[in-house]
Amino acid sequence: MKSLPVSLVALLLTTAGCARLDHVGRAPTFSETNDTAEHFAMLSPGLPVESEHGVRRPESSLWEGGQESLFGDRRAAKRGDILTVVIEIDESAEISNSTARSRSGAETMAVPQLFGLPQRIDPDLPEGASLSNAVNLNSSSNSGGDGSVRRNEKLELRVAATVVDVLPNSTLSIQGLQEVRVNFELRELIVTGYVRPEDISRQNEITYDKIASARISYGGRGQITDVQQPRIGQQVLDVVLPF
Repeated sequence: MKSLPVSLVALLLTTAGCARLDHVGRAPTFSETNDTAEHFAMLSPGLPVESEHGVRRPESSLWEGGQESLFGDRRAAKRGDILTVVIEIDESAEISNSTARSRSGAETMAVPQLFGLPQRIDPDLPEGASLSNAVNLNSSSNSGGDGSVRRNEKLELRVAATVVDVLPNSTLSIQGLQEVRVNFELRELIVTGYVRPEDISRQNEITYDKIASARISYGGRGQITDVQQPRIGQQVLDVVLPF
């Protein structure tokens, strides 16, 4: 196992230190929203929808079937649209395995009357030795195993996500970021994935189980999180040290 270069270790330590200095003596700062994929998607939502004659109908027209009409479909469909992602995870898994095995064996070979040889040789053998029982073997083995896995997860969240891209097969690529700061702790919720337009409900909502390649992250940063995490030096040593 190769050790990390000293320059790389110094860079990691400096980067981790700068990240911690962001909330030393103050609340952690929010992430910038001007450079996100959601912001760029809203800046370029796509070409405007026009009628057959090249003139847009009034937004309140009852004869228009677009999103802006009174009875139009307001579900997210194009780049820059917003929809609500409903995350309700309540899963549990329990696996238990038990294995036991036992085996024993015994082998004995005796030659008390082999052409009279035992009677002739036994007097010349040391005291207690005899050729009548030439071989006597015993063996036994036991093995057992017991393992169990138990998990229980529950998470209920709602977050607004933005359509950042529309793929050639009409699948929507979505991304949502939500940050909530309470005192000196910042909670972050990130949701990304791909959804089909027909899976979006009439309330412009979609559940997490209908998101392909879903990536859901719920964590945070701040003074409490720093205390719960090992120091960066300990993490580097865990990677470098082979024992």
